[in-house]
Amino acid sequence: MENLKDKVGVVFAASGEIAGAVAKSFAEHGAKVYVTARNLEAVNALAKEIKANAGQAEAGQVDALDETEIDDYLQKVIKDNGRLDMVFNGIGSYYQDAGSGTPTTQASFEQFMNPLQRICGSQFLTSRVAARHMIQSGSEGTILLFTASMSRTKTPNMAGFASACAAIEGLTRVMAAEFGQHGIKAICICSGAIMETGKIQGMINDFSKRAGIPREEMTLNYTRHNILKSGPTLKQVGETAAFLVSENGMVFNSHIVDVDCGKLNLL
Repeated sequence: MENLKDKVGVVFAASGEIAGAVAKSFAEHGAKVYVTARNLEAVNALAKEIKANAGQAEAGQVDALDETEIDDYLQKVIKDNGRLDMVFNGIGSYYQDAGSGTPTTQASFEQFMNPLQRICGSQFLTSRVAARHMIQSGSEGTILLFTASMSRTKTPNMAGFASACAAIEGLTRVMAAEFGQHGIKAICICSGAIMETGKIQGMINDFSKRAGIPREEMTLNYTRHNILKSGPTLKQVGETAAFLVSENGMVFNSHIVDVDCGKLNLL
């Protein structure tokens, strides 16, 4: 399938597993993909893997929380290609920095603000800079944001992270309304827990030790509300992203797209 043939995309925080999966899917569908992160070694390895599978990729060192670095890099992409068709930002936050698992009465203000500043703040920066360049170049592209289903669950001890997730959903709708006049789409992927990722497995290990319960019991907390026998995979998230930035995906403009295989506890 080459529904992204001749398209140009940039993936921020591509050293992460989710963003890496999205970059691979973009390339598999024919796009030229620029993979960026603070860890240049990691994205160089990702670009090499994409090329080994007959894809087009280029790696760059960009801090997705530094607006100047973001702007300079996107200028380079536009200069090299004359267009920018899609951007995706997969930035995350270490759960302890975000106060995840800490009661709201005990979490510090810094812990509460961490995911708002880091996760939502980064999505704001990469999205608005990308929109500027899409407008200037006449690229009627897609800004694909990323959040987690914590925005619509009722989970204790997640004040900062849940607030950041909900904020990203609101940001998506605002940007879609603003940028639509230029043909620019804004869509948000809302993913459930992806059990194969190191981050989720690490949280399960830490939370089970903290709670003094078996790892299997803690794992059940992540899967007990699944409608099907399994949740989303990295490959499925990547393929969903590739569809949403394609021509057919524009019907989801301004929407929050759940990628969770169905959950009983989501609003």
